[in-house]
Amino acid sequence: MTFSHPLNIIVLAAGKGTRMKSETPKVLHAAAGRSLVEWVLAAAEGLSPERLHVVIGPESESRIDDLPWAKPGSWSVQRDRKGTGHAVQQAADALSGASGYTLVLYADTPLVTTAALRALVEDTIADNADVALTVFEAQEPGGYGRIVLDDEGRPLEIVEAKDATPAQREITLCNGGLMLARTEVLFDLLAQTTDSNAAGEYYITDIVGLARKAGLRTRASQFDPNLLAGVNSRRELAAVEAVLQDRLRAALMDGGVTMIAPETVTLSYDTRVGADTIIEPNVFFGTGVVVGRGCRLRAGSYFEGAQVGEDVIVGPMARLREGTVLSDTVKVGNFVEIKKAHLHAGAKAPHLTYVGDADVGERANLGAGTITCNYDGINKHRTTIGAGAFIGSNAALVAPLTIGDGALVGAGSTITEDVPANAIVTTRGPTKTKENAAERYRERLRAIKARLNAQK
Repeated sequence: MTFSHPLNIIVLAAGKGTRMKSETPKVLHAAAGRSLVEWVLAAAEGLSPERLHVVIGPESESRIDDLPWAKPGSWSVQRDRKGTGHAVQQAADALSGASGYTLVLYADTPLVTTAALRALVEDTIADNADVALTVFEAQEPGGYGRIVLDDEGRPLEIVEAKDATPAQREITLCNGGLMLARTEVLFDLLAQTTDSNAAGEYYITDIVGLARKAGLRTRASQFDPNLLAGVNSRRELAAVEAVLQDRLRAALMDGGVTMIAPETVTLSYDTRVGADTIIEPNVFFGTGVVVGRGCRLRAGSYFEGAQVGEDVIVGPMARLREGTVLSDTVKVGNFVEIKKAHLHAGAKAPHLTYVGDADVGERANLGAGTITCNYDGINKHRTTIGAGAFIGSNAALVAPLTIGDGALVGAGSTITEDVPANAIVTTRGPTKTKENAAERYRERLRAIKARLNAQK
């Protein structure tokens, strides 16, 4: 859905975040698998803006090549942090010639949603307002900017808490931070702001008073304060993570997924799970995981970058790493780790197994303790196991290696050469039995122990 006026968006991401006590810029810290700024960008992109620009700090500039959203021309740097108004001005060149409205968002508010932003834009356009700001009521306003209204309920000005008079501090209508203004009006008013305030900064909030002095139409849009929660510390990051996890869990359960103890399940923003799948307690999903219908994900299992088909059983205590593909009806049991491997339909690795850089055929069975030895210290090599093959317990498969369809590998074998289809291969040495030797052996050990004790 598009708007009747063009929409542009500026995301302010230059905050230093000193309270995070981190070398990583605040907005690059992650919640539910993606950075704070990426959460805000996702909400913004849902509005299909004509131009979307991010203002970053110099700390982020050194990491720009690792940020997939930072396309050429889509970002600029606020080198001198002189306030929010100054930050928005860094996007002036990028929005040169733009029309319609410009929405200003903050990269440290990852709970904001596309739906809420859409309502803000639609209501502002319908009201024919020149400048709109988000507001909310607070019983204890604290450090929030106060909104001074006229008799019609339209904003006259925003007063920062540190600049407010005692009477203004009694106001409970607070600034929500997000602002929307006609594009040409926004930059014209910003050019008129000054740093004559307690912080010596250029505030974007000053454009409200300037707009009223210019006879422009302002608007106060009520906004859910829960969507405006900012992140300035590790504690606040954890609080935001909790909210995002609740949202993600609710979405999966509403889609037909059962979670026995949902509060123990950790999801990523892109986790996809099919209906009728059951997730047991303490399951963790990293990014890039897709799970089909009707699966059972048992307790304590870990997923990242894995694709899981339908009617698959995983765990308990299994780990599926990046590049794992499990086709339908596969069974992966307890203490099994899989990486860059494809287990085809019906294959089984019931327990205590490592499968890396491998292709496992349909209905193949990997016994307990099977290891694909894929790394020679420098290079990785692949193992191919044919359909219906049976690998005995405690077998070491030294790659590169191909085991044919229907082949049988004896328990305890170390396989270093390809195995033909339907062959049986073992590499165990002959069994040697010394009758009545056990007690003599134990007597010898006792004598050694006694001698050692006597020497103490």
